Amino acid sequence: MTFVRPGRILRLMPRPIRATISTTALAHNLAIARQHAGAAKIWAVVKANAYGHGLLRAAQALREADGFALLDFVDALRVRNAGIDKPILMLEGFFMPEDIALLSRYRLTPVIHNMAQIEMLEKTAIEGTLEVYLKINSGMNRLGFTVDNVRLASIALGANKGVGSVTLMTHFADADGAEGIQGQLQWFGVLTRSFEGPRSLANSAALLRFPEETRADWVRPGIMLYGCSPFTFKSAAEIGLRPAMTLSSEIIGVQHLEQGERVGYGLAYQAAQEMTIGVIACGYADGYPRHAPSGTPVLVAGQRTRTVGRVSMDMLCVDISDIEQAYVGTPATLWGEGLPCDEVAQAAGTVSYELLCALAPRVPVVEI
Repeated sequence: MTFVRPGRILRLMPRPIRATISTTALAHNLAIARQHAGAAKIWAVVKANAYGHGLLRAAQALREADGFALLDFVDALRVRNAGIDKPILMLEGFFMPEDIALLSRYRLTPVIHNMAQIEMLEKTAIEGTLEVYLKINSGMNRLGFTVDNVRLASIALGANKGVGSVTLMTHFADADGAEGIQGQLQWFGVLTRSFEGPRSLANSAALLRFPEETRADWVRPGIMLYGCSPFTFKSAAEIGLRPAMTLSSEIIGVQHLEQGERVGYGLAYQAAQEMTIGVIACGYADGYPRHAPSGTPVLVAGQRTRTVGRVSMDMLCVDISDIEQAYVGTPATLWGEGLPCDEVAQAAGTVSYELLCALAPRVPVVEI
């Protein structure tokens, strides 16, 4: 980075941490989703800044999707202003009557999930017609209509001349777990058995695990597009996915410890024997999980090792006792290529979704 100063040029060397985003991996993962989707169309879920990968970068890399699903109107307008004309699904619909004009102007498809939204539609003049999604609460009990009001909602939408096609949708709570989808799928069928129209059911887990039952007309893959597995029992590599984000840094300091010496805040880690630790320029202010315990995997010079002590704001420590070529400047991979984000997340007691979405704005991003 170069800054011009009177009489001289000042060159600044950046901190060594960076996130490398592979657009090739994003496109590859979409192709895997397409294989499972069969004839169904694909909403590529790009909410939360495309799970930390960059909204417009991901939308361009995922351009072979049939549409994009997100939350915020600001993001929808960014996609449209970038010249992307694919359908856009607003996963939480709209929030006030003023939003309805934006739906029409930018050709956005809202998810309708409560009666307040239906009332706003009835009281607001709609320019043209809106395609909408009607969300059914099939047991997850977050958003959506259930037995008490789903028929009323369907009748109201059908009577609204500003509403065009209505697609029925639901969201599975445990497609990756022991409950699976059968209970929710059965209840969804009961709630919608008298309704005509297309359907959208599958998230990543349902698409990969129960494709025949959940493909329907539209699928909504999210985490799999970014190269992570929605399962604890099947890895991303086994599914054929490639990591789209690699978070990497370097060793910026080395310390030699005697048996009994301690490391970091709270002196939480005590050396059981003589050891050497490397200090890596990455901490929770960069998006690395502060709660990751000692033993969380890291790659140093391509070799697997482990964290020791507490993660601090800007640094974390790793055991490099058995890595002879480790020194100041040696590269380290926190997650991504060679070290699945899912594995790091599991060690930290969380999910890869959180790690990817938590990437801090201060981390430079390199696109490849």
